[in-house]
Amino acid sequence: MRTTSNYKQRLPRKFYITNWRIEAPEIRVLDSKGDQIGVMTRQEALNRAQTESLDLVLIAEHAKPPVAKLIDFKKFMYQEEKKLKEARKGIKKGVVKDIKLSLFIGPADLERLLNRGIEFLKEGNQLRLNLGLRGREMGKTKMAFDLINGCIAKLGEVNVAKPPKLEGRVVRAVVARKK
Repeated sequence: MRTTSNYKQRLPRKFYITNWRIEAPEIRVLDSKGDQIGVMTRQEALNRAQTESLDLVLIAEHAKPPVAKLIDFKKFMYQEEKKLKEARKGIKKGVVKDIKLSLFIGPADLERLLNRGIEFLKEGNQLRLNLGLRGREMGKTKMAFDLINGCIAKLGEVNVAKPPKLEGRVVRAVVARKK
């Protein structure tokens, strides 16, 4: 079985219907600036696009009549790719750091772990709080949730990316720094 973890994951590209692939008999046509030219037949729109050496790109196919735009398609795709890359730059691939807790942790140990968690958050990482339950501790899930919620409160102003939830024998919560 082949895994894809070593390969660069590609985002699905948006498919645009262009020129002669447009099947609608009547089309509302916009120019490259977005100003409305009017409603015309498919052949008239294609002729106009050809005379201006531009492409006819279907923008809203479910509208009545469908809307198409006269643009240079390669330039349009280049700009769309640039917008997508710019949007991805803003998203930080934050590493998720783990902190393991136990139900009967001492106050000094808890303080030490929470200080380390605050450092992780200041670095821009997300913080996952894991509280493992063993044996009879499974009967004390309310106590576990209280401990996790208390830890989140002690971390200061944070966004709770994933609220505390019991997953098997572990109560997990994910928090991130407020921006």
